[in-house]
Amino acid sequence: MEILVKKMVESRGLSIRSAAKQCGLTYSTLIDICAGNVMPRLDTLETIAGGMECRIQDLYDSPLK
Repeated sequence: MEILVKKMVESRGLSIRSAAKQCGLTYSTLIDICAGNVMPRLDTLETIAGGMECRIQDLYDSPLK
C-alpha cells in the first residue's frame, strides 16, 4: 500500500507545515508520514482527509481499493 499524502499536499500547492496546520496535526507527524517513515493509523488518515477536504481513499493506493 502506498500512502499518497505528500502528493495530495503538493497537488493543493501547500507546504507540509501549512498542511499540518490545516489538518490539525503537528509538523513532525505529517513530515514523517510524507517521508514514508511511519504508516499512519486510520484515524490519522481520517484527520488528514478532513483537513484536506478529500476522501480517505484519496490518500492511499492499494490493489484492494
